[in-house]
Amino acid sequence: MICLDEMGPVSAKSYAGHALVQSRRRPVERARQEIDYGRRAKGYVFGAFRPATGEAFTHSYVGRGSASYVDFLERIETWIPSSTRRVYAIMDNLSSHRTTDVLLFLLAHPRWEMVFQPKYAAYLNMIEPWWKILRSLALAGRRFENWDEIVDAIHRATIYWNAHRHPFVWGSRRRHRPRRSPGIALLPRAA
Repeated sequence: MICLDEMGPVSAKSYAGHALVQSRRRPVERARQEIDYGRRAKGYVFGAFRPATGEAFTHSYVGRGSASYVDFLERIETWIPSSTRRVYAIMDNLSSHRTTDVLLFLLAHPRWEMVFQPKYAAYLNMIEPWWKILRSLALAGRRFENWDEIVDAIHRATIYWNAHRHPFVWGSRRRHRPRRSPGIALLPRAA
């Protein structure tokens, strides 16, 4: 099973980070960040994700037409091992997923089967939580001047993810929080 989707449009701009900006002013004043109104370039990031292994594949395009999507499917076809007999591609109901070019791709590759998720049910596609992870790895807290910088950041984040990947299990969350000490609520032990 492979989950397919596109993240976009992604623009060359500043992306908010998670850490507070330290200010040298009075302690009661809020931290400030320069506002970035410019959208200097934009494009789309297409992705494929295997939940069983956690392996991911991304490729960036300037547009998201059917030609870009078929090119992406061809790239995935070379990414998937040839020993895989059946490929179930889970995707949303975007109109470019049902064009004549995509149908011709399916005829040329009989091991592929497209599974469309119901409308308004994006949470059923396992690639959606992975997009959130990719955004935090590649985009969060950074400023991009052009589309090539975004493509490079997405590519490096995907390589990093594949080096540290783990299987995704639907419904379970991986938390890396240390256990909290009970504090004063802990009753003393009776000796």
